[in-house]
Amino acid sequence: MRMIIICFRSIVFVRKEVRVFNQTRKITSCIRKGILVGASALSFGSYAGEGYFGWVYGLDLQPQGKWEFEQRLQLTRGQAAGTYDLWQGRTEMEYGLTNNLQLAGYLNSYSIQAGKNYTNSEYCDQGVNPCTGGYGVPSTVSQSGAYSRTGIDGISVEGIWRISNPVTSPIGVGLYVEPTIGHLKNALETRLILQSNFLDDRLQIAGNIVYELEKLQFDQEPIEETVLDFVGGITYRVIPNLNVGIEYRFHNDFDGYSFSNQTQRAHFWGPNIHYASKDWWVTAAMRTQIGGQCWDPGTAECSDGKVWDSHGRNEYIVKFGMPF
Repeated sequence: MRMIIICFRSIVFVRKEVRVFNQTRKITSCIRKGILVGASALSFGSYAGEGYFGWVYGLDLQPQGKWEFEQRLQLTRGQAAGTYDLWQGRTEMEYGLTNNLQLAGYLNSYSIQAGKNYTNSEYCDQGVNPCTGGYGVPSTVSQSGAYSRTGIDGISVEGIWRISNPVTSPIGVGLYVEPTIGHLKNALETRLILQSNFLDDRLQIAGNIVYELEKLQFDQEPIEETVLDFVGGITYRVIPNLNVGIEYRFHNDFDGYSFSNQTQRAHFWGPNIHYASKDWWVTAAMRTQIGGQCWDPGTAECSDGKVWDSHGRNEYIVKFGMPF
């Protein structure tokens, strides 16, 4: 009987030891996986809140309770003739209200230099005596041949709600809203943000469907427009902390606050580059207009197969961010 009890106790002890060994092995495996995941994230230099694209919004938001300062500078340059330079600055503060809800405020500024850049024959002497026009240029000065102005445009408020995270879901989905009150225009912009990550987040594909109601206010009579755009891009981390990619824009304008009368259509594309360190990041991008078309009442805004009223031949943007 004593031998039976000793054998039973030995079996129980061995089972306990095996159970402890298995649990220890599972814990060790989890720790090893966690270390590998952390090392992978560090090796590829991914930080929350980075702006990987120039014009495309992604879903890398600020964590709850964190702030980020961001400065943007955009240049729209070149029209059918003459000179046209539109500089637009946006100074922004972002805050993570929750891990999936980010709020931001912008102070907007602008600088315009235009000279004999508008050549449509309906309003100007085509190729001989072009007038001055474009976004931000009042029609009252179009015949003077030159226009220059710099100032504070206004303010914008932005909110982004991340419904699903592309890091943990096949497709990240977010909603964006931004009202703007300014000298050049008042606007309400909304976006549906889509993003998917691949190859351990080294490859990101993002797209935005943009719906905007705007009232242009720089001319004698305000102009009401509806904008429907698609912007998309791809970015790939080629080496630690450095991404390169491509962006595309399909732009559509409609007269008034409906889709009943389209006035413009244009296509843009170009490269981007992004660098990030632990304490700051910077993104630069450009896109060129590859073709456009206009319909009444906006036919005067097109020539040479391009759209000129709110656009140029080329657009450039630089963004700098610093979380704290």
